Amino acid sequence: MTPVTSMRGKRLALFGLGGSGLATAKALAAGGATPVCWDDAQARRDEAQREGLIVEDLKRADWRNFAALVLSPGVPLTHPQPHWTVELAKEAGVEVIGDIELFCRERAAIAPASPFIAITGTNGKSTTTALIAHILHEAGGDVQMGGNIGTPILTLEPPAPSRIHVIECSSFQIDLAPSLAPTIGVLLNITPDHLDRHGTMENYAAIKERLVVRADWSLIGVDDELSRAIHERQAKREAQPDAGGRRPLHYYPVSVERILDLGISLEGLRVVARPTPGEARILGDLTAIPTLRGKHNAQNACFAAGVADIADVRQWGAPGDIIATALRSFAGLPHRMEEVGRAGKAIFINDSKATNADSTEKALSSFESGIFWILGGKAKEGGIDSLQPLFKHVEKVYLIGASTEAFAATLEAAGLAHERCGTLDVALQRAAADAAASSADEAVVLLSPACASYDQFKNFEERGDRFRSLVQVLISQAQAQESISTHSPAAAGGRAG
Repeated sequence: MTPVTSMRGKRLALFGLGGSGLATAKALAAGGATPVCWDDAQARRDEAQREGLIVEDLKRADWRNFAALVLSPGVPLTHPQPHWTVELAKEAGVEVIGDIELFCRERAAIAPASPFIAITGTNGKSTTTALIAHILHEAGGDVQMGGNIGTPILTLEPPAPSRIHVIECSSFQIDLAPSLAPTIGVLLNITPDHLDRHGTMENYAAIKERLVVRADWSLIGVDDELSRAIHERQAKREAQPDAGGRRPLHYYPVSVERILDLGISLEGLRVVARPTPGEARILGDLTAIPTLRGKHNAQNACFAAGVADIADVRQWGAPGDIIATALRSFAGLPHRMEEVGRAGKAIFINDSKATNADSTEKALSSFESGIFWILGGKAKEGGIDSLQPLFKHVEKVYLIGASTEAFAATLEAAGLAHERCGTLDVALQRAAADAAASSADEAVVLLSPACASYDQFKNFEERGDRFRSLVQVLISQAQAQESISTHSPAAAGGRAG
């Protein structure tokens, strides 16, 4: 845990007692602050009381006594309208912050020079965060990984001069962290998402940009228009001190679309750094690394290798040979192009994390043909229209969930074979049977829903876990059947008596 000593003696309102909210309340209390907690769910309020925390209805509180409102990132700050706690905080002149901000203030108070790597982007954040942490750990670093990737930041060990924090940041968390200033800031990409919470793409992109503006070193993707504009804007400021007199060291462009004179890029299947014109260093080779399959993972690898290279310059990172070794040993993450098994010619891929069309585009682009695609759930804005150029990679589609009829209309118009399956278990059985009977040398049964999971599952993790367990049963049944066939008298050349 990171006790928040920078808030010692202060009384704070805290709304949202989910995983990160409860962890934040405990870290504040451990640091000597007094968090006054509330959540709409009675079960969460009860859990907080069992932890010895103060639970009071914040609608009845005197907000003049609070130093800040600590808001869970899942609670609306601005759109579609501010949460009622935000309105009460504004009326009382109370600042609204989140757990990332509390970490930043604690770091500034106890170890301001401690290594802090922050990663954001619409897609690829978790894989890149985990890959950076893996490389630095393989290099012998004391690495703490958390944030939006699933481990609340304040449950990690506190900042220290030789301890590296590798933190995934969502746009919601950045919006609640006004003093965010990492040692290395990473902005992967920006595509439409969360517009219900940010209002416009301009607002969404501006929030993402905050993560790299105050970083000492910034790696910014230049393969999409919005991110490229951010890089160009920040690079112009590189030689100019900001209002506080700070001068950023470097803004590095990163690309898998083109070779860069400066920055990190993918050249063939090799991740190459070009820190100066005419100089090139190979940081890793992606040949035959199944956990980094596809162009999107090539982008993730470019960023991770670039971060490790910069960290090596700062003498707490990894030299090139360790980067290459660590890329090869990376195990990948659950639900993100996760190979969960094989049966005959069929390979089963769990990409349940693909909750929008842009994420699914990465999965469909990873295979040239032979895809048996399980699709559907609670649709996002825009549906799957943007994926039509990739339909040629797909043999057949198996529709599940609330989006079935809308997606069926798109597929019918495109002439792509599909079935309405309703549930994941039915879809998998039919996809597996068709894959086994296909003429493809390798058939890919791909769960990449392009949708939220909330119509049938609690979250994308539950959806992916269900897919994995169903695949394991299917493979076990196939192996048992193969064993029976192999050891039957007819298979052995014998004759029934």
